[in-house]
Amino acid sequence: MTSSTHKSEASNEPVKFELWKRIYGRVGKYWNALALSLLLVVVAAATQPALAVIMKPLLDDGFNGNKPEYIWTIPLAFVSLVFLRGIVGYFSSYLFAWVANNVLLGLRQDMFKRLVHLPDADFKRGDTGRLLNRFTVDAGNVTYLATDVIMVLVRESIAVLALIGVLLYMSWQLTLIVIVVLPVSALISRYFIRRLRRINRGTIAMNAELTKVIRESIEGQRVIKLFDGYDREIKRFSSINAKLRRLDMRATIADSALTPLAQFTIAISVGAVIAVALYQGNAQDLTVGSFGAFMAALGQIFDPIRRLTRVAGSMQRMLTAAESVFTLIDQLPESDLGAKAFPGQVQGRVEFNSVSHRFDDASKNTLTDISFVAEPGQTIALVGRSGSGKTTLVNMLPRFVMPDSGSITIDGYSIFDVNLKDLRSNISLVSQDVVLFEGSIAENVAYGVASEVSDEQILAALEAANLTGFVNSLPGGIHNQVGENANQLSGGQRQRLAIARALIKDAPILILDEATSALDNESERQVQASLERLMRGRTTLVIAHRLSTVKNADCILVMDEGRIIEQGSHDELLAREGSYAQLYRMQFERPEQAAGDKE
Repeated sequence: MTSSTHKSEASNEPVKFELWKRIYGRVGKYWNALALSLLLVVVAAATQPALAVIMKPLLDDGFNGNKPEYIWTIPLAFVSLVFLRGIVGYFSSYLFAWVANNVLLGLRQDMFKRLVHLPDADFKRGDTGRLLNRFTVDAGNVTYLATDVIMVLVRESIAVLALIGVLLYMSWQLTLIVIVVLPVSALISRYFIRRLRRINRGTIAMNAELTKVIRESIEGQRVIKLFDGYDREIKRFSSINAKLRRLDMRATIADSALTPLAQFTIAISVGAVIAVALYQGNAQDLTVGSFGAFMAALGQIFDPIRRLTRVAGSMQRMLTAAESVFTLIDQLPESDLGAKAFPGQVQGRVEFNSVSHRFDDASKNTLTDISFVAEPGQTIALVGRSGSGKTTLVNMLPRFVMPDSGSITIDGYSIFDVNLKDLRSNISLVSQDVVLFEGSIAENVAYGVASEVSDEQILAALEAANLTGFVNSLPGGIHNQVGENANQLSGGQRQRLAIARALIKDAPILILDEATSALDNESERQVQASLERLMRGRTTLVIAHRLSTVKNADCILVMDEGRIIEQGSHDELLAREGSYAQLYRMQFERPEQAAGDKE
C-alpha cells in the first residue's frame, strides 16, 4: 500500500469518529429504551449457548437410561429456551425499531429545517435529485443501520463469547484451533470492508441521478411526448440504471465473497477439530456428550460470526449515508445579520444606489451601477431583452441575491440592517411560475399569514382577484382541494389565486415578475384587472415583456446587459425614439406598416 493511501486513511479517521459521535449522539437521546432493548438482546444471546450445553447430558446420560427424568426435562428446557428467546427477541426488535424511527423523525426534521433556510443560490444548482435522495434513502439508512449495528454487535458478540466459553469448557485444545483461525478471517473482512465503502459512495451518488431523471421525466412528460423524446429519456435512464446495476453487483460480489471466505477459513478449523477430537476420543479424554456439545456450540458460532463480519459492510453504508445527511444539515443557512425591524408601518420608498453584481461563475457583471428611486405607491417597470438583469435586480429586494457593491434601502433603512423576517413580511410576489401547495384554496390564499384569516376575508380577496365565480362553482368552495401543484387549474386561475394570496398578505411593496406573460388574451385581461386592484397604493416593481402591461407605469427602466440605458414614462420614451420605442414597434406595429415606414 502506498504512503498516500496511508495518509488518506489517516485523514479519514477523525471524520469517521465525528460521524460515529454524531450518529450515536442522536441515538443516545433514547438511552432508556436502548438500554432495555440491549438487556433483552443479552438475554436472547445467553440462550444460544444454553442450547448447546443441553447436548452433553442428553448424549452422555439421556440415551443410556441413567436419567429417566431427561425424557421430559430436556425437551421442556429446550422449548422454554426457544420460547424465551422468541419473546425477548420480539420486544428487543420493537424497541430498536422505536428508537430508529424516533431518530429518523428528528433527523428528517433537522434536514427539512435546514433545507427551507438554505440560500436561494443553493437551489439554483439543480441538485434536486440529490436532495430528495438524502431524505428518502440516506436518512433511513443512517437510522436503520445505526440501531441494527448496535443490536448485531451486542447480540452476536455476546453469543460468540458465550459459545467460545462453552467450547473452552468442553475442550480447550479444540477451542485453541478455532481461535487461531479467527484473525485470518478478520484480515479477509478488512479488505472487503474498504472496498464496500468506496462502492457505497458511488451507489448513493448514482441513486440521486436516477431520482433526478425520474423527476424530470414526470414533470416534463408532455414535452417528451410532443417532441418525441422517448428514446432520449429512455437512454438516459437506461445508462444510469445500468451504472447502478454494476455498482450493486460490485457491492454484492464484495459482500457475498466476504461470507464464504470467512466460512472457508472456519471450515478448515472444523476439519482440524474433528481430527483432534477423534484422537482425544480414542484416548478416552473426550466423551461423546462433550464432543456433541462442542460441535453444537461450534455449529452455532458460524452464524453470529457471519453476521459480525457482515455488520462491517452495514457500518460503511451507515457512515456513507451519514456523510450525505450531515452535509445537508451542516450547510450554512441564509445570512441574516440584520438585527433591526422597521420602526413603524412601512411606506414603501425603495431606493437602489450604485448597485452592482456578478455571479460567481460569470465572466462579466449581471448588474452594473444600478440607481433608481421608487416613491411610495409608484409603479416602476423593468423592460429589456432576456438576460439583461431584470430578475436579478428585483431578487435583491427580498435578499434572494446579494449585491457586490452599492446599497438598497426601504424608507431610508438599509435592507441589510433589517432582519429577513421583517423585511420579507413587507414584500409580496406574483410571478409567472405560480407555486401552490397541497391543500385547499383557502389554505393557499391565506398561506403564511401569521394572524387568523376569516372566510370572509378570503372571499373578499378572491372577489378582488376575479375568482369568485370559479370558486363558487367548485363542490367544496374555498375549501376545495387544489391537488398537487394545482394541476387542475388553468394558468389564469393559478395567477389569480396568487394575486388573492398577495392581497391577503397586504404588503406595501409588490414584485410582479412576468405575471401575465404565459397567458392568453382573455386570461391576461382578467389577470390584469386583478393586478390593477392589487397594485393600488403599493410600491410595485414590474418585470414585463409585454409592453402593453406597463404603459401606465410611473417610470419605465429599460435595461440592457445589466445597465439602465433609458428611463422615463411610456410617452417620454416613445418620443425619444430609443431602445424602448424600438421594442414597442416590434411588438405592436404590423409588418406591412413597418415596411411602409421604411420606404
